[in-house]
Amino acid sequence: MLAAERRDYLLARLQADGKLVAKDVAAELGIAEDSIRRDLREMAAAGLCQRVYGGALPISPAAADYATRTTVAAAGKERVARAAAALIRPGATVLLDGGTTALAVTAALPADLEATIVTHSPTVASALVSHPSVEVYILGGRLFKHSAVTSGAATAEAARRVTADLFLLGVTGVHHEAGLTTGDADEAAMKRTLASRAADTFVLASSEKIGAASPFEVLPVTDVSGIITDAAPTHPVLIELQQTPILYA
Repeated sequence: MLAAERRDYLLARLQADGKLVAKDVAAELGIAEDSIRRDLREMAAAGLCQRVYGGALPISPAAADYATRTTVAAAGKERVARAAAALIRPGATVLLDGGTTALAVTAALPADLEATIVTHSPTVASALVSHPSVEVYILGGRLFKHSAVTSGAATAEAARRVTADLFLLGVTGVHHEAGLTTGDADEAAMKRTLASRAADTFVLASSEKIGAASPFEVLPVTDVSGIITDAAPTHPVLIELQQTPILYA
């Protein structure tokens, strides 16, 4: 089997099974495991998969640039956003992450909701300008343009002065082994800081993020209060996550 044929085979298996285990695929094809690992390295470099220990996982569509993400799974994000908005109680202080699902949460808030929302996303803050009774605080710092959020030391310092009831966390991948992941190390650190300032953290995870992975772990799945998703309850990853509360949108 030629290298290009192996890559097509690996991509097909990844799509069908949701993961690749290098030693298993090598045994099936009767070739050295090192050859499969080399193929996976090349595929990861081309953005076709996310390498993990022993194999690979699908790469998340949510790892694309901000403009592209606005066109991905819009209906699913709206369902997740409505379920997330329902968690916000009157008078609550809420940390709202950046990203397109978080932006959809702003549109799902009841017009009569009285609450305080703290965000490091200029686009989320802007979307709340017209809300009549939500108080908005924005955390300043360096703008990470890929996700349209602020990050860095100044943002983290400001976040550490906030105590919130709820954090609505955006990630690009949810997997029972890889955890909750995103594509940038500094952004992952910022999300951890925000999670540490809230009594409860719920993950905003439309279906394309379930079973996918990105390079940097934000948190283990066991560290959050629950996952909000529109994925089917029969999804293999959600079955593996049965110890974590799942809110189906």
